[in-house]
Amino acid sequence: MSENIMELAKILRESDNIVFFGGAGISTASGIPDFRSSDGLYSKKLNRSFSPEQAVSHSFLFQYPEEFYEFYKANLIYKDAKPNACHKALARLEEMGKLKAVVTQNIDGLHQAAGSKNVFELHGTVLKNYCLDCGKPYQVDYVLEAKGVPTCKDCGAMVRPDVVLYEEGLDQEVLSGAISAISKADTLIIGGTSLVVYPAAGLIHYFRGRKVVQINKTKTTVDEKADLCIYDDIAKVMSEALDMM
Repeated sequence: MSENIMELAKILRESDNIVFFGGAGISTASGIPDFRSSDGLYSKKLNRSFSPEQAVSHSFLFQYPEEFYEFYKANLIYKDAKPNACHKALARLEEMGKLKAVVTQNIDGLHQAAGSKNVFELHGTVLKNYCLDCGKPYQVDYVLEAKGVPTCKDCGAMVRPDVVLYEEGLDQEVLSGAISAISKADTLIIGGTSLVVYPAAGLIHYFRGRKVVQINKTKTTVDEKADLCIYDDIAKVMSEALDMM
């Protein structure tokens, strides 16, 4: 057991109001790759090349809905993915009364599947969808099973995922809840995120507590300000730290 993980376990024991801020690296152990690792989208029909970020943007959805859904269903929905050791460790911390909130940039719903209750999904979730005209809700299976662009059974309008696409703003209620949780925390654990996607990454600046823990496989911009940095697999780190508590 490394000294860093022992130190993390000590911080967890001494903390009463922990908030976890996470990104795509949390779900890679569940078999969900960061979509930015995609080689990009190329459509012969459009005769243009698109980056993954462009392919999941607001303008792309409405200009090229068929191509949007082709990319979206192939690269952002992983219905069979299961929570990994990190998701489960965070749920255990919440059960213990130590973890007060999870603030996530992920859209896969795995934190809730693991048992976490207080989750702020900054970028929404693939599990919920709605009609653009009448607002009728639809489950993820409806989108997956649709041929081409999913449309509403009631009014025929396009059904879109309840996710925050590029060029769209964050939900203000979710945003304010996340800010409130982070500002009240005594320990902030940042994990599995490169901290390059804004405005989400900027939320960590609302932290006023005692300890900042950074867990990531590579260095980030917050490392020099963190009290503890662990460069390792976050699923392994969180699981081992809880076992030491």
